[in-house]
Amino acid sequence: MITSSILQSICVTTAGRIACLRYLPFLIKHMPDYGIDTPARVAAFIAQIAHESSDFTRIEENLNYSAKGLADTWPSRFKLASGFPNPLASALAKQPEAIANHVYANRMGNGPVESGDGWRYRGRGLKQITGKDNYRQCGEALNLDLVTQPDLLLNHDSAVESACWFWRARNLSPLADAGNFLQVTKNINGGTIGHGRLDDDRPADRVDYYARLLSAMGINQ
Repeated sequence: MITSSILQSICVTTAGRIACLRYLPFLIKHMPDYGIDTPARVAAFIAQIAHESSDFTRIEENLNYSAKGLADTWPSRFKLASGFPNPLASALAKQPEAIANHVYANRMGNGPVESGDGWRYRGRGLKQITGKDNYRQCGEALNLDLVTQPDLLLNHDSAVESACWFWRARNLSPLADAGNFLQVTKNINGGTIGHGRLDDDRPADRVDYYARLLSAMGINQ
């Protein structure tokens, strides 16, 4: 259902076309076990993980934000009424560990800033599993001790299977079956970041991957 030529055809960078092949055997291995077993489900799933992993080139969250990047990504935390970054954004800018510990503190099972849980349980894997609770639940499903060894999600097999686990745990297959790709994005992202073609004419991310997959797989939209 998914082949090397299809997977490479949807990538937008040379690095992505090389990197995606590392994950292909594990996609073929794990997707059917998690119910990602129809063209519609495969297309929606791969489009989402292609975006989450920056064209299959990153399976560890990049938190090296500038002050402006922090304000744009988390405006309620880091943006002034004037639209400029607030002092906290300026203090944390370009410090990935400090940023993670701040923005992920006291959420998703993580402890406070000083616990270091935000950095310890930052996004990893093709889905960017984030937060101690998600690491624990995913680890139980995959029979891996991800709480004490979170870097296990950086190997290719676990990077793929953790994404498949998240898909099934969030019951996303029915949405893919219905062609409701927007709701798939919302259920994964908690919003529409990176979805594309909603409010402006900027190039899409998730939607573009999805469109390329549907075309490559011969699926009519």
